[in-house]
Amino acid sequence: MRALLQRVTQASVSVEGKVVGQCGPGLLILVCAMPGDDEGTAEALALKISKLRLFKDGQGKMNLSLAQTEGEALVVSQFTLAADTSRGNRPGFSGAAKPDEAKHLYEHFAAALKNLNIPTQTGTFGAEMAVSLTNEGPVTIWLDTDRV
Repeated sequence: MRALLQRVTQASVSVEGKVVGQCGPGLLILVCAMPGDDEGTAEALALKISKLRLFKDGQGKMNLSLAQTEGEALVVSQFTLAADTSRGNRPGFSGAAKPDEAKHLYEHFAAALKNLNIPTQTGTFGAEMAVSLTNEGPVTIWLDTDRV
């Protein structure tokens, strides 16, 4: 799986002008399932994200995890993280998991975060979404489970 994490003071996702998910201080997580990913991959990624020390401690150092800060997560599916731009000018997305499998893994990933006691909301899989956020830092981290 691939994930793009953004440390936020707030984030929300809307579908057709209606907010369907939001979070306060914590992480906006854009996530993409890839061929070969399974529930174990989703669970391992959720655990890794919950423990990453991306938040400031009392001395201003990134020393605290999402779990330690009791931060929230907003998880948004984004198959475009699988973009292949190696040929031509139009990205290819054949590197993303098939929609049915991707939806299952996206939902399983969000559930795994919830099971780790991370307050988690989601966007709507497959919908045209508008994402709003205030990136804090800015802090943006790219994760690929091939490299975690």
